[in-house]
Amino acid sequence: MKLVMVNGPTAQLGKVIGALCSDGNFHPEKADSFISPTMGYAPLNEENPYQTTISVIKDLARQFDVSLETAKKVKGTVIDEKTQEYVEQLERRLADFASQAASLNDQIETCRAGIAQYSHFLGLGVKLEDIFACKFIVARFGHLSKDSYLKLTRGYGEHPYILFVPCSTDSDGYWGVYFAPKEHEDEVDRIFASLHFDRMHVPSAVGTTEEIIARLEENITIIEAQQNELHEKIAEIWKTEGDRICALYVKLVQSSDLFELRKYAVFHEKNCFYVGWIPAKSEKRLRARLEKYPAFSVEIEDPEKGDHVRPPTRLKNLIFFRPYSFFVEMYGLPSYNDIDITGFVAITFTLLFGIMFGDVGQGLALILVGLAMWKLKGMALGKILLPCGFASMIFGFVFGSVFGFEEALDPLYEKLGMRGKPISVMDSINTVLVFAIGIGIALVVVAMCLNIVSSLKKGKIGTALFSENGLTGIAVYLGGVSLVYTFMSHKTLIPSNISVMMLAVGLLILFNKEIIAGSIDEHHLVKPESISDYIMQNLFETIEYVLSYFSNTVSFLRVGAFVIVHASMMMVVFTLAGDPKSVKGIIVIILGNILVIALEGLLSGIQGLRLEFYEMFSRFYEGEGRAFEAAKLHAFSEKKLAKKAYHKSKSN
Repeated sequence: MKLVMVNGPTAQLGKVIGALCSDGNFHPEKADSFISPTMGYAPLNEENPYQTTISVIKDLARQFDVSLETAKKVKGTVIDEKTQEYVEQLERRLADFASQAASLNDQIETCRAGIAQYSHFLGLGVKLEDIFACKFIVARFGHLSKDSYLKLTRGYGEHPYILFVPCSTDSDGYWGVYFAPKEHEDEVDRIFASLHFDRMHVPSAVGTTEEIIARLEENITIIEAQQNELHEKIAEIWKTEGDRICALYVKLVQSSDLFELRKYAVFHEKNCFYVGWIPAKSEKRLRARLEKYPAFSVEIEDPEKGDHVRPPTRLKNLIFFRPYSFFVEMYGLPSYNDIDITGFVAITFTLLFGIMFGDVGQGLALILVGLAMWKLKGMALGKILLPCGFASMIFGFVFGSVFGFEEALDPLYEKLGMRGKPISVMDSINTVLVFAIGIGIALVVVAMCLNIVSSLKKGKIGTALFSENGLTGIAVYLGGVSLVYTFMSHKTLIPSNISVMMLAVGLLILFNKEIIAGSIDEHHLVKPESISDYIMQNLFETIEYVLSYFSNTVSFLRVGAFVIVHASMMMVVFTLAGDPKSVKGIIVIILGNILVIALEGLLSGIQGLRLEFYEMFSRFYEGEGRAFEAAKLHAFSEKKLAKKAYHKSKSN
């Protein structure tokens, strides 16, 4: 990384920011952290003058279904004091059209609601105005269920004041009208209320229900014609003004982006000061762009020369490693002067997952699932499943398992001149567990080696040589491993006297690590404040180091355990299936594989990640970095705007 500091006239700051950020490789910093308060510079607290206009245009575009993200270039498009006035006039014109459109929509809905009401009474055959004009008879429109209609005909068929006229039927009952003399209105209403008559208030109108519905349908046709005419007017506005509106939107958004980036600057009178980070390889191109602004002074220096703010971190890895930055970011990015562990995570996590989930068929299924997650859902985890599934297939060949079928690969082994599968899990449980411990020992040592490299990069030679995760720690760890190996197998890995010496001298150094490593790294003699406190504290810390070596190593037993669990789960599936050629057996095997892929895949991923974070990262990685976040300016394609219409009606 390189630290860029520019100083010059405020009037040109927007153009300079555009030059800094044009290639997407500039990370702005708050400039007040890099300049003394006595210089008189201070940030400005300003409202973004472009946001209101942008919001209005976006609301209009959303309301009228217009594309703004792509625009044809319009010469002479500028943002000035007339821009807001122009947009407000356009908004008023379109708001009037929107109001008219809403009114027409309401009228259509009213007509449709009327049609729905009157259609229930098509069989009435009487003009409604005659019914509503009756002086001595009342009419009630509504719905009567089938059961209630049956009770009405049986119980009140001879009632002199009850007349119910069914007009239409549905699945629940009858739509119709009942009539009653006004002097007996209350009595008849009580009878129909007891029959649960669902009354509908029908608005008064002229003519029969058939005539009324016909008029309503005519009204809808007329209103729809008015809507089409209104849409044509709106389309004409966007046809004549669309280019200018979209070009203004592009200018406004870009100006708004530049204005937001001004918030990182500090100002004094007519001058400004701006600071940010760029990748080292971008320095030459940036200097060339800034040569257009000779009024600005430019300083580009290495981060080691300043202690204002620690540089951001930008991870750059091989294509195979990049998906695993997802895990690194979960834990924390490396500091600028720390090592990038993405490659280490990619290799070790893939290896551990493949061992725990070793099955050719299930590994292939995992690849397909990961591909779907990546391509269809854009999930970062999907990219990680691809190499993990491939590793599972490789170890599936080692374990001889294809969707749990342990003999499926036997013909392949015979053609290769092998007696059988390299490892039969259930017949080699001890071998699998010892192999897992061996992997753990190797990875713990690698983690401590990475700590040595990281410490040397930070200039901490004492930590690299004499810490529990440095060269001394490796000696203690390997000495202890050798002694345990000799005790368990009666074989010699490292001569016992040398192992004892490595262990004893190493523990003595670790006991005095605070003085030895501290004096080297701090460049002065570190003295304990209290001898008794020093002895007690370092004694317990030394014991903790030994216990951590042991616990970290034993934790890798889970790798072997999950290999065995995976094989055991598939044995259970095949036991439940019985005959694998029967319909029941096939169904059970398919469902069992799905369950194992989901459950075992999740558990293997979690356990692999746990081993990374707790057993390895804790030895060499701090993850205290911050991400390189390049300032982004909106980019709009002129070609797309030339090809796309602003409104759907325009394309017609």
